[in-house]
Amino acid sequence: MGRYILALDQGTTSSRAILFDRTSAIIQMTQQEFTQIYPQSGWVEHRPDEIFDSQARVALACLKEAGVAASEVEAVGITNQRETTIVWDRHTGTPVYNAIVWQDRRTAALCEELAGKAELFQEKTGLILDAYFSGTKVKWILDNVPGARQRAEAGDLLFGTVDTWLIWNFTKGQAHVTDPSNAARTLFFNIHTGDWDDDLLELLEVPRSMLPAIVPSSGIMGHMHPEFLDRSLPIAGNAGDQQAATYGNACMEAGMAKSTFGTGCFLLMNTGPVVRRSENRLLSTVGWRTPGGTQYALEGSVFMAGAVVQWLRDGLGIIKQASEIEALAMSVSDNGGVVFVPAFVGLGAPYWDPYARGVIVGLSRGVSKGHLARAALEALALQTRDIMTCMEKDSGMALSTLRVDGGASRNNMLMQYQADVLGVPVERPMVTETTALGAAYLAGLAVGFWESEEEVRSLWKLQRRFEPTMPEERRAELLHSWRRAVERAAAWVE
Repeated sequence: MGRYILALDQGTTSSRAILFDRTSAIIQMTQQEFTQIYPQSGWVEHRPDEIFDSQARVALACLKEAGVAASEVEAVGITNQRETTIVWDRHTGTPVYNAIVWQDRRTAALCEELAGKAELFQEKTGLILDAYFSGTKVKWILDNVPGARQRAEAGDLLFGTVDTWLIWNFTKGQAHVTDPSNAARTLFFNIHTGDWDDDLLELLEVPRSMLPAIVPSSGIMGHMHPEFLDRSLPIAGNAGDQQAATYGNACMEAGMAKSTFGTGCFLLMNTGPVVRRSENRLLSTVGWRTPGGTQYALEGSVFMAGAVVQWLRDGLGIIKQASEIEALAMSVSDNGGVVFVPAFVGLGAPYWDPYARGVIVGLSRGVSKGHLARAALEALALQTRDIMTCMEKDSGMALSTLRVDGGASRNNMLMQYQADVLGVPVERPMVTETTALGAAYLAGLAVGFWESEEEVRSLWKLQRRFEPTMPEERRAELLHSWRRAVERAAAWVE
């Protein structure tokens, strides 16, 4: 048996490959950023070929940099940016249009046209009818790319989220598949039946022939062609990034929750084998499907998290490296009265307002770039607080601790502020790359690299626990200021 599992983590701004050993320690991590395309306001695209090429390159580089032969790798796990939508020719593999990224808002008007069917979509898919998800993006491509609808109806086009695109390319077109955690983000998937839903496909005018087969999140779903790593390796794990992070953070029991601080910020609570419908504008979704059955989750999504730090770096130039944000934020004792709502592409859960725009309020002559940096980080925690409040109501379970992961979870100031505004401890694991680790666990369990979920849970180790220290009165003041600022963001276009 091989000594390692290779996880491919295809994110919104970069592709990464991470090599894990049997103790879940990171042996090597390789990363490459790729192009972000903004054709017009509210539109976000990627080049599908660049996504795959960057992922293939980092996979090869990861093994080379680690000095590990492909023969030492037992299996490959894949995780990805979920709702990002790609349509390509099944015969040539050529995309018919750029990948439309999950952040993209171009189909907001279409969602409004379909508003009369919103209840049907929520009942079947667990999702809010919103431009965030893949379904309306596919319809947009078929309606707006010349000849695309005719080619799709003739059976010549395929659809996939990024996991499907990667697997199709790595297997040289032998596997057109996805798992339930990714399928559940499309607006086509019925989370109760576990299959594509013909009624929803008809509503969105998407031919069923475009859709991938649905396979378990843990299980061999194809083999990587040997041209990529000089060996045919089984692709044995696949889950959307947030579900993978939940699994990697060992939130495998009902009531456990995690928040991933990546490009966006995503909070998931495991609800066990039961679908819990949200009454507070959160999402009900599939966590993962393994031989042990299907686990479900409640989810809330913040569209702009780490992307806000990128904006401070690239848009305003107040930092040169994203890692500088913590020191800059800590150069001041508080936010100086500044509140920042980073609704650059609208507001996600629980507001679901595609027309909201970012606002910064409370500016005075005494405000410095340090105050702005601090307000930006505080916004991540305050948006998470909004979601958790709704999640506790929907689940009927009070949060006792929150596990965190993702790049920004390494920011101690942010994690302490998160604990303070939630009023519960925040736990950061030794391995914060839990998205990739979850994909590795799913792949490793499928091939016997790890024996059981019990063994996997035992590998989770605490790195630091942040206890809340903020007085309740101060917390209430902050939340009041935050709510007022959110109202201004929502009213910006009126």
